[in-house]
Amino acid sequence: MKIITIIPAYNEEKTIYKVAKNTLKYSEVIVIDDGSTDQTSIKAKDSGALVVRHETNLGKGAAIKTGLKKALENKYKIFVIMDGDGQHDPEHIPFLISEMENADFIIGSRFKEKIPKNMPLQRKFSNKLTTKIIKYITGYNLTDSQSGFRCISNTAAQIFTDIPYDDYVYESEVLYRASKERIKIHEIQISCNYEDEKSYITWKNVLRYIIFVFKLLIQNSQRKYYFSFKDSIKQKSKED
Repeated sequence: MKIITIIPAYNEEKTIYKVAKNTLKYSEVIVIDDGSTDQTSIKAKDSGALVVRHETNLGKGAAIKTGLKKALENKYKIFVIMDGDGQHDPEHIPFLISEMENADFIIGSRFKEKIPKNMPLQRKFSNKLTTKIIKYITGYNLTDSQSGFRCISNTAAQIFTDIPYDDYVYESEVLYRASKERIKIHEIQISCNYEDEKSYITWKNVLRYIIFVFKLLIQNSQRKYYFSFKDSIKQKSKED
């Protein structure tokens, strides 16, 4: 079975070689250099990974979509997505893949069993709030809606390539789209390393996350009200 790991990366010259090299032990690798101004592309190529480069920084969501489209063109069957900053351990890849027997979408959760050490405060706050809302909207029993370590089937990947968001919001919209398409999702516990992380997620990004999920919540409530009202009209018509 053809398996590929997609690694979106932006200015990750310090970590991308090691991340890609270790990941190649478990699958083929494509690094999407999202307009880096450092040697990310060079280091990724040196590792043996395939590299696709955006000329300008488009956003993590755009990088993931580029990776998915490239992998779909080349007929891969399973797609692993992980970050290039070293926070994810490639040794978890076989465990994510093994769970694909039970679902089309596997999330590597940082919170299923315990909270990771040294996790930035803004990440803890945004993840806790948005995960609760996304659980309510989608019906998925999730603990980590913002995890960037995911594994999806070829079938599921095809419905995520036309999502209009290009930034970090993309990963939350993926879950919403998956729920609309009735994609089965499972979570497994993973470890995470934040010791040397240089996070691009700021409080401004967190605010955008929160606004986005509240919009989803409102849309979902309006949709439920519409169908409830429609059903009540039908029922009244039958009674008359």
